[in-house]
Amino acid sequence: MIDLSRRLVAETLGTGLLVATVVGSGIMAETLTTDVALALLANTIATGAILVVLISTLGPISGAHFNPAVTAVFALRRELSWRDASAYVIAQVVGGALGSFVAHAMFAQPILQLSSKVRTGEAQWLSEGVATFGLVAVILAGIRFERKSVPVLVGLYITAAYWFTASTSFANPAVAMARAFSDTFAGIRPIDLIGFIPAQLVGALLAAALMSWLLAGPGGSNLPINPEDRS
Repeated sequence: MIDLSRRLVAETLGTGLLVATVVGSGIMAETLTTDVALALLANTIATGAILVVLISTLGPISGAHFNPAVTAVFALRRELSWRDASAYVIAQVVGGALGSFVAHAMFAQPILQLSSKVRTGEAQWLSEGVATFGLVAVILAGIRFERKSVPVLVGLYITAAYWFTASTSFANPAVAMARAFSDTFAGIRPIDLIGFIPAQLVGALLAAALMSWLLAGPGGSNLPINPEDRS
């Protein structure tokens, strides 16, 4: 079993690189074009691509959660201890914030920022619930039936969710918090996290409940999904 310290570094690194990609590609897109649709497309492609890379390379170390909602689901399924889950969440939040700061530095922007981009309302909250529900469902079903394809499945799902949800699919409390520290294309006002994060957690829990039943095998057992078993 890989020790907790290395798993936490993997979670910090992965979440940081994910956020740096989301924020950095947004800044680059806005620099190169005034077409919002084209900028979103560039942001989408970069995000989907980095997810495939990060999950493929860091998944064998930590399980590649990079997302407190995903970590909570694993803990609820007793595939990760609550002690380790709490440490994962801290690592993800810290890594996400660092990712925003690094993206700003790469584009010669002020390191510390607070977003002024408004993202609120029932449609946005519903979108985040749906986006996170789908993400967790894809992860659990992917591990159950197509474990080797999970990196691609997650990358493709988020690529699609950028476009079919009104919120552009944050689907991740740590990433949402990190984007609140970026007054750029990918940003979100800190106050709007009050609606986003609960919606994400509710979506994740609903997906976990449904998939627990849907994926139950003979006798009601589920295939174990345990990053702690990786070596």
